[in-house]
Amino acid sequence: MKARPSNCMHDNGPPPDLAASLFMGSVMHHRMKPREHRFSYKVFSVLLDLDRLEEAAQSSLFFSVNRFNLLSFHQKDHGPRDGSDLRLHVDRLLAKEGLEAPARVLLLAYPRMLGYGFNPLSVYYAYDRSNQLIALVYEVRNTFGGIHTYVAPVKAGQCSDAGIRQDQKKLFYVSPFVSMEQHYYFRMMPPGKTVRVRILEKDCEGPLLSATFSGTQHPLSNGSILQACLQVPLLTFKVISAIHWEAFKIWRKRVPFHARPAEDAGNDGLPGQTGSVLPVSNN
Repeated sequence: MKARPSNCMHDNGPPPDLAASLFMGSVMHHRMKPREHRFSYKVFSVLLDLDRLEEAAQSSLFFSVNRFNLLSFHQKDHGPRDGSDLRLHVDRLLAKEGLEAPARVLLLAYPRMLGYGFNPLSVYYAYDRSNQLIALVYEVRNTFGGIHTYVAPVKAGQCSDAGIRQDQKKLFYVSPFVSMEQHYYFRMMPPGKTVRVRILEKDCEGPLLSATFSGTQHPLSNGSILQACLQVPLLTFKVISAIHWEAFKIWRKRVPFHARPAEDAGNDGLPGQTGSVLPVSNN
């Protein structure tokens, strides 16, 4: 399941014309200060066409939508978290930004494994009829149960052959080892042959940490699922345990601790959603 990563949009090609894909790769976090800390783990994500979830559920015996399986996707894990239609949810979010309903919406997220799932960051990719990306929607969670959706229309000048560059002021408490006085810089390679999500976090003194997910595309099939599960057993258990393990190592390095604010800024008015655009990271 190896492929050379694409470093430019042209080489990466269009988004997969499939109801469901699997992206096998790794996540890397690198803290630059006040103590250097770096880690990397193998992970995999699924990419789902929100208009073709029934078709996606037929991709493999080991994958289901809204019911238990080795791997599964549940709409109630995302958006309003009430099980409602996620495509309509994205349409409403884009309408608030003055955008027309997209022709296609793809969601990149960790699946549940054996019924358990945790998504530090899920990304929705919204395309027009000519397959041009018109917006990204970043849906982030923290380990305190908070979730926030940040809508980022793709504006003139943000897209180049190197990817899409966007930025956002930090609005929401995510990690006890990162202060609120931060700004996020995104560099995104939309899904094609590969996908890349890179976030650089800066404060007034410069870069603090970077977080990157890079993965290569495979059809979601019996074979690809079994191979992914062999390479990354207990995926979602690994994600949540890694968050706490890396937090412990950071604490051992005596990185300053920042208490959670009584009220998080950036509430978008949806139940349980209280704002951030950085994947959960305790490094």
